[in-house]
Amino acid sequence: MSRAPGYGETQPRLDDDRLPVVLVVLDGLGDRPVPALGDRTPAEAAHTPALDALAARGCSGWHLPFGWGRAPASELAHWAMFGFDDVPFPGRAVLEALGAGLDVPTGVAISHAALRTSTVDDDGRVWITGRTAPDDAADATALFEALAPVAAAHGVELTPLGGRGEALLVLPGCDDGAVTDSDPFFEDRHPWLWVRPVTPAADPTAERLDAFLRAARRELVGHRVNRSRGERPALDVLTTKWSGRRDPLPAFVEQTGVAGAAVTSTRLYRGIATLLGMSARHLPPVADAGEDLAARLVVAQELMDEGARFVHVHTKATDEAGHTKEPRAKLEVLESADPGLAGLLDLADRAVVAVTGDHATPSTGGVLHTGDPTPLVVAGPTVRTDPVTAFGEQFAASGWYGRVSAAELLPLLFGHANRPDFLGHRPTARRTLALPDSPEPMTDS
Repeated sequence: MSRAPGYGETQPRLDDDRLPVVLVVLDGLGDRPVPALGDRTPAEAAHTPALDALAARGCSGWHLPFGWGRAPASELAHWAMFGFDDVPFPGRAVLEALGAGLDVPTGVAISHAALRTSTVDDDGRVWITGRTAPDDAADATALFEALAPVAAAHGVELTPLGGRGEALLVLPGCDDGAVTDSDPFFEDRHPWLWVRPVTPAADPTAERLDAFLRAARRELVGHRVNRSRGERPALDVLTTKWSGRRDPLPAFVEQTGVAGAAVTSTRLYRGIATLLGMSARHLPPVADAGEDLAARLVVAQELMDEGARFVHVHTKATDEAGHTKEPRAKLEVLESADPGLAGLLDLADRAVVAVTGDHATPSTGGVLHTGDPTPLVVAGPTVRTDPVTAFGEQFAASGWYGRVSAAELLPLLFGHANRPDFLGHRPTARRTLALPDSPEPMTDS
């Protein structure tokens, strides 16, 4: 209903009908057509009545995080999806360490280190052949203890992250973490790699890392733990990746204008929430994807009740299924997840809800992630319904949103939530993605 104009005004006062936003990310949702599924993707072939009903009620499009052919990692896609595409990314090592509850210093180069198994070819190249297994925890702990004096001798601090032979590596005195990975990532294509600077200022970081990694290799190859592993391969290489530096940066509420929260499923997303000052509730994933997502939506509502105006809900199950390279496994995960998303239909009566992926994880072929599109569907009280009535890539292609980049996603959702950033109005020194909820008030004294 309209409200009476204020004194001396002719236009009615605006009702405050701002809505919260819930973004559900099915990690690695996008895929490619699979011959065994009738040249359909798993999302197209899966029986997903809840997601189909959401598509019929809302508006669809393709989420192409960084455009055609660009294959993003999850952390980079989320960084842009959360509205931080114009803020330098600190490196995933920062996020993983924060997610593990470690104190990460600012202004210092850091990296993520991991114990790996290896073999050496006739040319002396070291090829990575595996990682620590769940029952290798005791050996990994002993090996990290053995590496502590080696690290100290090279001016490096090594703090185990817990779990499968991983550690935070800090380089005091090095203030630029822009260096390449020694971890080949694509182990069947590249061997263990030299660390090289990305910028001239990172030369000291690369030199110190290379020297330490080579010394660590010598220590690991000859260590009694590795000599006594029997038929289990030796954990004889330390690799590094995701290097960067933690710097001061705006909180999520400063960048977007609204209070943010996350229902996290892994260490990475706990770290993102910590770094960005978002409220977070961590739920360890459960095997049944539907039960898992239903529980996460309950927590999302609790976070909204506590004041969050944007809530991120995440599941890794779809991405993990894609990495098995078994298309039917990904189809089955989507079918299992669908009942857990049925609650979005009711939630869309009082919030703007969106479901999409952060990237494509093809369930066939020799690739990890790709730049293929992932479906996007949005529903809510203000969302105009388009002709799309089913969930999946081929259906979303005819949706009215067209192609949406990661950086465009939050402005799109905040617009539907009656929170658009009003260009020409400046309530805060930093331009926000939404009309800010709490700009600094002037007092009467």
